[in-house]
Amino acid sequence: MPKRLSALLNNCNITLTAGNPDILIEGIAYDSRYVKTGYAFFALTGIHTDGHNFIEDAIERGASAIFVSRMPEKINTSVSWILVDDTRKAMAFFSSEWYGNPAEKIKIIGVTGTDGKSTTVSFIYQLLNLLGKKSGFISTVEYDCSGKPEKNPYRQSTPESPEIMHIISEMVRNNFEYGVIESTSHGLSKKTSRLAAIKYDAAVLTNVTHEHLEFHGNMENYINDKANLFRKTTGFCVVNYSEPSKMSFINAAASPVVSYSLEDIKSDIYASSIISDSSGSSFNANYKGKSFRCLLPVPGIFNIENFLAASLAVSGITGEDMGKVLSLSGNLVSVKGRMDIIDSGQDFTLIVDYAHTPGAFEKIFPMIKKTVKGRLIALFGSAGERDTEKRAIQGKIASLYSDILILTDEDPRGEDSMDIIRQISSGINPSFDKSSLYLIPDRQEAISKAVEIAEKGDTVILLGKGHESTIIYNTGPVPWNEREAALTALKNAGYGRNI
Repeated sequence: MPKRLSALLNNCNITLTAGNPDILIEGIAYDSRYVKTGYAFFALTGIHTDGHNFIEDAIERGASAIFVSRMPEKINTSVSWILVDDTRKAMAFFSSEWYGNPAEKIKIIGVTGTDGKSTTVSFIYQLLNLLGKKSGFISTVEYDCSGKPEKNPYRQSTPESPEIMHIISEMVRNNFEYGVIESTSHGLSKKTSRLAAIKYDAAVLTNVTHEHLEFHGNMENYINDKANLFRKTTGFCVVNYSEPSKMSFINAAASPVVSYSLEDIKSDIYASSIISDSSGSSFNANYKGKSFRCLLPVPGIFNIENFLAASLAVSGITGEDMGKVLSLSGNLVSVKGRMDIIDSGQDFTLIVDYAHTPGAFEKIFPMIKKTVKGRLIALFGSAGERDTEKRAIQGKIASLYSDILILTDEDPRGEDSMDIIRQISSGINPSFDKSSLYLIPDRQEAISKAVEIAEKGDTVILLGKGHESTIIYNTGPVPWNEREAALTALKNAGYGRNI
């Protein structure tokens, strides 16, 4: 439904306007290729391109309002111009107004952290719905704004603000009570302002490890951007008490803070008597002097942390008794692409997981190593045009636990694949047997090699792609499905395929 431009400009930090402020707006675009008649076009300045260079294209396609951070030398008087301090921030608040400020009509829980965000979002979403609370979510893997999870079509864990507001508005339209938003450091950063217009009722921190420093510059900036979530939250915040940087978040919090930990008894909820294997974990959840035995059918001790964080968030925002929330642990399921076991009848274990950061490696490798009967064969790469410092760290961690390493493409983008692979291998522990190191850029070929050399009792773990549906090269994204690639390799090796 069209809306008048003048009614959509609250909180846009306008410096100057030119043209008719009462024109009708039919939609929002920040890519000129998607502009239609009557749209507002936001000229965003990015890393690789500048939206100001595509203003004329946007006008030719029918844009009636142009948002800029600098005015062009020649002004086309057929459209309205809005000069703002920051087009991304303006777009966030404009989008909120366009969709009727949906984040104010639903209780929003934000989850940030380096690892575990998608799983924690999923656990919160599942627990809320198990309690009969109609809820939606947005995560790296999927989103649900209608009652049925759908694959997230965006490569960004946190989409741009118009997409975020559209999804939340659909939650509101479908009478959802709660929305759980995976809130990344990129999305929380003032550089993107994707989440600037969202008002949070609760916030959760999973952890902070080395990631995205190509964007943030250093760990201090990375932590500060993540802490914006705690600054924006009006209800309560949930912090990992075992996280070394926890005080940065506690000090930033604008609302009360509660804590969780795997085993630290100083936290508000912690685990004890943990028993864990490849099928999941059983443990005692200790809360306010009471102990509750839980069974979590999701592999990985680190997922106990994610569950405890989710339980605090759900109990806190709904007011439900913690014992009731914890009793639902046995009903939870894992996220796609996380600890996904591929079985085609082979006599070795093959696992697909999304782990792609040093922090995730430090958790997953010790866990997997404990369950391996034979050799551990690890296959992974590292993203191009992203945090380069983490590459050698990944190589070091993997080499400490693996018997065989296969380094391959993840998303090389504009970088040379072998350059990335060599940077990973530079961190490999000197004691690692270099004859057990394979450098194979082609990921399908690399997976086939892993299957070929695997023997009875071995464990093969494919890391870094998980649920993702593309691999990005310098020519652009190409379709990819890690599970299908593994099944293809198994089939070609003579193993029967399970569908």
